[in-house]
Amino acid sequence: MRIAFLTASEGVEEIELTRPWQAVLDAGWNPRLVCTEPGRVRAFRHFDKGDTFAVDHVLAGGTAEAFDALVLPGGVANPDALRMDELAVGFAGDFIAAGKPVAAICHAPWTLVEADAVRGRTLTSWPSLKTDIRNAGGTWVDEEVRVCHAEPATLITSRKPDDLDAFCGAFVREFAASGARAGSGRG
Repeated sequence: MRIAFLTASEGVEEIELTRPWQAVLDAGWNPRLVCTEPGRVRAFRHFDKGDTFAVDHVLAGGTAEAFDALVLPGGVANPDALRMDELAVGFAGDFIAAGKPVAAICHAPWTLVEADAVRGRTLTSWPSLKTDIRNAGGTWVDEEVRVCHAEPATLITSRKPDDLDAFCGAFVREFAASGARAGSGRG
């Protein structure tokens, strides 16, 4: 399976990118870094600059169909930039509309709020997003990980880096189930 990791060019929380990326690799799947700009993504370790990561795909219209699932890593600056980018918002929304699972951690649901993809869904996030999620028609819960099977697509959300074990385990299970239902053989 091909798993898209959508980030802005700067501000992604490093561990929220690298731990899920490793979980995808451990599952035998193909993670791809999709970014709003070419080159490298600058990650952060909270407020400190972290490593950089090579971009695999530059965000352009119509690229969601090339992937089986989407991971939205957090950090504050990353999803804040993504929710202001029309192509990024459309890309995330396309996964939901196509019935493909989406996993989002920490502040990442901001992009889904902007895509009008939380209405009627129950999810978790960093606590400061609670009001945004509720105002967008979602139900916010304070849980380590939340899997919402509302149609048309499964949404897996988590609150923070401390929840990464639960988050990775949940999205790997859900992505595998989705791939099995879809008969995905892409590698």
